[in-house]
Amino acid sequence: MRHPPLSPSTRFSALLCSLAMSCVASLSGAAELPVKTGEKVAFMGDSITAGGFGNPGGYVRLVMLGLEANGVKAGVIPAGVSGHKSNQMLARLENDVLNKKPQWMTLSCGVNDVWHGANGVPLDAYKSNINAILDKCQQAGVKVMILTSTMIGETPGDNNTKLIVYNDFLRATAKERHLLLADLSADMQQAVTARAAATGAKPGWLLTMDGVHMNPVGDEMMATGVLKAFGLDDAQMQKARAAWATLRSVTSINVSVSLSMQQFQQLSLIAGKQGKSVGALLGPELNKELDAVIKNTAAK
Repeated sequence: MRHPPLSPSTRFSALLCSLAMSCVASLSGAAELPVKTGEKVAFMGDSITAGGFGNPGGYVRLVMLGLEANGVKAGVIPAGVSGHKSNQMLARLENDVLNKKPQWMTLSCGVNDVWHGANGVPLDAYKSNINAILDKCQQAGVKVMILTSTMIGETPGDNNTKLIVYNDFLRATAKERHLLLADLSADMQQAVTARAAATGAKPGWLLTMDGVHMNPVGDEMMATGVLKAFGLDDAQMQKARAAWATLRSVTSINVSVSLSMQQFQQLSLIAGKQGKSVGALLGPELNKELDAVIKNTAAK
C-alpha cells in the first residue's frame, strides 16, 4: 500500500525532530562513550594495577566509578599481578582475561621489564610479547587500550631513560593498530612538574608512595588519563571527580598517638566494654576530627 507523500511542513517537522534527537545524543556524553553498560573491562598489569584494584581509591576503582558517574555501569576484571613483566602477562592472558570474555582490556606493561634490569625483558623480546598479546586480544574480539608505562622514580634517571624506547614503541603500536592510548608516562611527568611547582616539594613522593607505586594523587592521575582516553570530555570528567571526592577510605596512614598510663588504662576499659582494641576505638574518633584539623591548619 502506497502512502501519500508527506507535506513540506510535515517533512520539515520530521527534520527538526531528527536534528533535535541528534543534538540530544551528542550532548548526552555517555551514549558516545565506547564502553557500554553491561560490558566488561579487564585491567592487565603489574603491581601498580593490582593496587589499582585492591585499594579502594586505586586507579582501576576510580575508572569504573568515573564511568558509572556518567551512566555506564560496566563490570571489572582485575588482572594485575605484582612483579609481572610482558612475558608473564602473555603467559596468563588466556586464563586471567580472555576466558572471562571482556569487551575491553587496558594493558599496563613495561615498568618491570625495565626496572628488573638483567632479569627484565629486552626491548626486542618486549615488542614480540606485546604484539602477541594484542594479536590474541584481536582474535578474541577484545578491544585494547594501551597505557604507556609510568615513571620508575619521580626524577630523571637511568631507568626512565631506558623506558623511553619502550613507551615510544607503545605509542607507535597504538597508532599503527588504531588502538586507544592513555599516555600516562607523559601525564605523570607533567603532573610531577606541576605538583612540585604548586607545593614547593621535591619530586620523590608527589604521586607515588615509593617512587613507583601510586599514592591517591597518582591513582587519580592514572584514572584521569584512562577515562580521557575512553573519550570523557571536561563535563564528564567533572562528574567523575565529584564522585571521587566523596570516596571514603581512599588511603590510610599510621599515626603515632602518645598516651599516658592513665589515659591508656581509661581507654582500655572503654574499649574492653565494647569488645574492641584501643586502636579500633580511637580510629573512628580521629577520623571525625580530620576535617577540623584540615580547616584549622589551612587557616594558620
